[in-house]
Amino acid sequence: MIYRKLGNTGLKVSVIGFGAIKLPQISYEEAEKILNRALDLGINFIDTARAYQDSETKIGKAISKRRDEFILSSRGLSRDRDGILKDLKTSMRELQTDYIDIYELHAVNDMETLEKVLAPGGALEGLKIAKQRGLIGHIGITMHFDLNAMKKAIESNEFEVIMLAYSPLDHEGVNREGILKLAKEHGIGTIIMKALLGGQLVLPETAAGLRKEDPLVRLSLKYVISNLYVDTVIPGMKKLHEVEENVRVGDEPLPITEEEKKQLYELISKVAKPAERGWLAQACLQCGYCTRVCPQNIPVPEVFKAYRIYMNYPENLKHLGLEIYKSLEVKPDACIECRSCVQVCPIKIDIPSKLKEAYKVLEEASR
Repeated sequence: MIYRKLGNTGLKVSVIGFGAIKLPQISYEEAEKILNRALDLGINFIDTARAYQDSETKIGKAISKRRDEFILSSRGLSRDRDGILKDLKTSMRELQTDYIDIYELHAVNDMETLEKVLAPGGALEGLKIAKQRGLIGHIGITMHFDLNAMKKAIESNEFEVIMLAYSPLDHEGVNREGILKLAKEHGIGTIIMKALLGGQLVLPETAAGLRKEDPLVRLSLKYVISNLYVDTVIPGMKKLHEVEENVRVGDEPLPITEEEKKQLYELISKVAKPAERGWLAQACLQCGYCTRVCPQNIPVPEVFKAYRIYMNYPENLKHLGLEIYKSLEVKPDACIECRSCVQVCPIKIDIPSKLKEAYKVLEEASR
């Protein structure tokens, strides 16, 4: 297993961590087996949350006696000082520990929420008190969607760890827009969630239980940890073979090779084509190959970015997609369906068809 420094925390974490979001879906006996197996195989980072039903409880029962063998991370949704201290107290009780290495402010997904937790009497104040009391080691934050809020959180220098969503599609733009790099420059540890798009980057036969070794899972995780701005990734696991398969990725030589990337893109194409909703329905690597060959100079990646944001972000952030769309000098209806773009697309998206789809939705939303 490869281990990396988690920012400037002084902690050294396995590049493959254990995401405990799926523990509520299995029995305590199953959870005990896979958690102990994870530790036996070299995983030393366990991530959970107050919001994950009985996940903390199962971790506490299963591996609290091995507490010195792993780094523990949890988080709460409260936005004020007293609420987050209450969350922390509950987490410690359920996890059967008197110390949590990292405690995070969960799902601070927009500027308004960020300002609330940073304000006097906000949740950050509560975690500072907890750290002073020796209840937690480090303060973190988990964020989705709003890149400006992410930048502000990083540049505030109030957080030692940040959790972001990143996958081979970079679906929230945290690598492409420099958020991961900015975190690294500020000495902030980076934890990656949604590396498999919440279970979408899995082959159909795997999802159906017909196979165990999944090359799409392996290559997706390898792609993510090949990014040196990433300290650890936390795929959700609920089966023994998933733990063993994911751990093997942490033993592989890095970075991912060009041949492996080619294979990864072919596999993404296989699962993206039938997708009707979610991130895969607007899959795009944002590589720009299509734009280079487009005779109409349509900024295809920006169109798809706007469409993806509008279709997948919460209501209060959909305007970010519309703003991108309105700023485009050439709109997608300029497409003449020459299909030159499809020929160079690494994941073979039917770009003309998707441009029509995006145009219809974004034009109507812009009225």
